[in-house]
Amino acid sequence: MNTVRRPARWLVPLVLVVVWLGLGGAFGSYAGKLGEVSTNDQAAFLPQNAESTEVIEQQKAFDQQETLPAIIVWTADGGGKVSTAQQDDATRVLKSLAGTDGVEGTPSPALRSEDGAALEGVVPLSPELGERLTEVLDELRQAAGDVPGARVQIAGPAATQGDLGEAFAGIDGILLGVALAAVLVILLLVYRSVLLPFTIIISAVFALGIACAVVYVLADHDVVRVDGQVQGILSILVIGAATDYALLLTARFREELARSGDRFGAARAALRESFGAITASAATVALGLLALLLSDLTNNRALGPVGAIGIVCAVLTTLTFLPAVLALMGKVAFWPAKPRSADAETGGHGIWRRVAHWVDTRPRQLWMVTVAVLVAGAAFFPALQSKGVPLDELFVNDAPSVAAQETLGRHFPGGSGQPVVIIADADRRAEVTRAAAATDGVAEAQAVSASGRPGAEPLVVDGRVRIDAVLTAAPDTDAAKNTVQDLRDRLHATEANALVGGYSAQQYDTQRTAEHDRALIIPVVLAIILVILIVLLRCLLLPVLLVATVALNYLATLGIAGLVFQHGFGFSGTDASVPLYGFVFLVALGVDYNIFLMSRVREETLRLGTRQGMLRGLIATGGVITSAGVVLAATFAALIVIPLAFLAQIAFIVAFGVLLDTVVVRSLLVPALVRDIGPAVWWPGRLAREEPAPPSDRD
Repeated sequence: MNTVRRPARWLVPLVLVVVWLGLGGAFGSYAGKLGEVSTNDQAAFLPQNAESTEVIEQQKAFDQQETLPAIIVWTADGGGKVSTAQQDDATRVLKSLAGTDGVEGTPSPALRSEDGAALEGVVPLSPELGERLTEVLDELRQAAGDVPGARVQIAGPAATQGDLGEAFAGIDGILLGVALAAVLVILLLVYRSVLLPFTIIISAVFALGIACAVVYVLADHDVVRVDGQVQGILSILVIGAATDYALLLTARFREELARSGDRFGAARAALRESFGAITASAATVALGLLALLLSDLTNNRALGPVGAIGIVCAVLTTLTFLPAVLALMGKVAFWPAKPRSADAETGGHGIWRRVAHWVDTRPRQLWMVTVAVLVAGAAFFPALQSKGVPLDELFVNDAPSVAAQETLGRHFPGGSGQPVVIIADADRRAEVTRAAAATDGVAEAQAVSASGRPGAEPLVVDGRVRIDAVLTAAPDTDAAKNTVQDLRDRLHATEANALVGGYSAQQYDTQRTAEHDRALIIPVVLAIILVILIVLLRCLLLPVLLVATVALNYLATLGIAGLVFQHGFGFSGTDASVPLYGFVFLVALGVDYNIFLMSRVREETLRLGTRQGMLRGLIATGGVITSAGVVLAATFAALIVIPLAFLAQIAFIVAFGVLLDTVVVRSLLVPALVRDIGPAVWWPGRLAREEPAPPSDRD
């Protein structure tokens, strides 16, 4: 009988490992191919129902072909005036660009600024250049250099998109390499083992490969949309989540192996005991991400299903590949260290025994102090201005498009090159144009002509005309957004069918939509998490307390982030979506750690009662949850290798918030609250009124 069962015990894990090795070999390359189906065209991620989005659709009828404007700016060497000869040379260069590679349509003539110190010309580029955009911009820069005595820069949407492409160029290699290296170092320090860290990383890489393959197919069939930001967050999220779940499983496997010495029994027990906590934790993150489908912002809706797919793949490898490998390796997985039980009074467990003693002896003082600290941080929440990131702060390094835009703004009206686009009925053109030109903050307003020459007969398409209004303020400033609102109020009163769009309007609509999304999605995510906790813990009061603590942690994190961004990093504001992303990640992932803790506490409480159950659960999970928090913080911190303000802000918020959660909320606040409230914390579950079962032999 035993001779028959012994090979069978090896067969299942061996088959699982072989299957996963095959899947990893087949789909692992997709982690580096996702960029092939991603887009960094910011116009593709606007609110679906916004007025500026409708303008984009109607604007296409006025364009002979859709283009991506590149604005060439010339300034005289030494800061003097540009000469007539230089203007003639610049116009000649612009004319020569017509019909060249990547240029669609006729470039404008070179226009002199009012101060006479700069020239500008608009070159329409093909929006389908993709990865060739940088090359085409370099060719434009080289051709424009044929103006003696002038310095050349390129601004406008094409230049910004080119710099975004350069910023995301390393997302497949550098970001993933930095994240994996950080995880490897932390795991080596935590486990002091050679094989186990590599096993966990392989499991995470397999999860990322499968997730990227699924997302690749969906994006290729236009089911989901992926940009560089979504792609980067997917990589970090999968690596971080898969490692966290693996840490929980391997910690339980180590306990069971130290207790019984049976590798196969330990793997089954670890899987059985951690299955509920891992799946519940994954469900909170996945469902929280899917709540982003309620957003009207396309990039938010894209992150929802893409992130959920990544979480599902992380759980899949953790619950199949990893237990199989651990069953086959046994104690060898921890070599040269030896597996020990959570009750051992050595190593990190000694620290957590001291923390548990502190919680046990001073619970009320402890939770009151920690709440006061968090409330103090939350008091600075208004310091986080989520009004959008101005163009000069979009990149954390010196991007050429930003410097060019600053030069353009010094010599031309702030909105030059990116006008507000107005679509109106042709028979009301004169009234609309006058009303637009009379609006504070508008430098000039003119109808677009069929010939493209100012003052010529306006182009009429289906009874509608396009009017371009150049603003005095830079297109990404608060002043420009305020002017957009004033324009809409005035023009809607003048001509009910008038629509106001363009870059400034898109920024305004994005900000307003993000505010609406937060008001809608945050309560939905909180409700989802609360329901999952109630089902898992089978009570009501404790889930409410857990949700309240992670929400307080979120507010405290954003308060501290607001101070750091303003006074440390020099950011005047954050992207409009940053608070929502921070909420989804921090609250969902923060609840993860509380699930890991409280599911073990509930297990121990069934045997020992609330007081001892809380203390035993804290001691048993303290080290692994703290390690998981450090791993997740390190993986999100890796986002700073992509030189974009949005990702740098997300990296800080999640990394700092996760560490605050694991060190303060999960380690001190929650245990102290449970200890102080006592059995009533399980109300109205049976643990609130029943005596614990007699201690077993395992006590």
